[in-house]
Order: sequence, then structure tokens, then C-alpha cells
Amino acid sequence: MLRLAAAMGVAPEAFWRLSLKEWRMLTQVPRGTAPLGRDGLARLMEGWPDGG
Repeated sequence: MLRLAAAMGVAPEAFWRLSLKEWRMLTQVPRGTAPLGRDGLARLMEGWPDGG
């Protein structure tokens, strides 16, 4: 689980603070929801730039 968290960009100290409910929310895909495609990602990046 820690390896998956690291691959997702979750720092170890943040991982250990997660509740089981939070972990499940991070790792489970909601039923009926399609994965985010390139166009959707581009729209998100335009709407919420990270300043980098």
C-alpha cells in the first residue's frame, strides 16, 4: 500500500495519517465513472494551473 501511495505522490508521513476510509476513497474508482482522458486533463490544467 505504501508503494502505491508513493506512486500516487502521497508522502509517507501523509500516508500514515490517512484513515482507512480516506485510503479507500483515494484508491477506488467510482462505479460508472470513466477514466479522465487527455482532453479532460487539459481542461483541468487550464482551469487550475499549479503555478509551476
